[in-house]
Amino acid sequence: MNDLKISISLKRFLVIDQCPADWKHLDLYLFRDEETSFYVGQSQLAFSRIWEHLLGGFKGHSIVGRFVWVNWPKSMNFTIELLSSQSAQFDIVEHDLDTAERQLIHELTPCFNVSLNDQPTPLPQTYLPPNSPFRRRYSLNKLIHEAERSVKAEDTQRWLQELD
Repeated sequence: MNDLKISISLKRFLVIDQCPADWKHLDLYLFRDEETSFYVGQSQLAFSRIWEHLLGGFKGHSIVGRFVWVNWPKSMNFTIELLSSQSAQFDIVEHDLDTAERQLIHELTPCFNVSLNDQPTPLPQTYLPPNSPFRRRYSLNKLIHEAERSVKAEDTQRWLQELD
């Protein structure tokens, strides 16, 4: 069994340039904020598939990727979760990847999973829908640098609080 579950902010995900070795077996992923799940997906290498969504969002090839970019910079605080279909959580579905994905979609009712999802969660009104125009049309490199600055500021703030 592999019960490793990664939960990381999008801004921290963006500054990881290569998939860590212990993440390579993670085959399920989701995009969410504190209250709402936006999308659940599967891939043999979830890390790479998330990047495909993000890159595809610029050209409209991924609804969740586009949603991330039209809601930037608020979206940099979204959470990315990576899971394994081989974890104990999926014992009941005998670790079948397709069925594990369906189980997550059924449990979380994400906004953008419309197939296999009888009642997708409505998109919270605090976010722009994916078909909105880009408010900040920067290159991916500029967005990554913005995420890096935010991570650094967050880490500095945490360090200063630990000193008090």
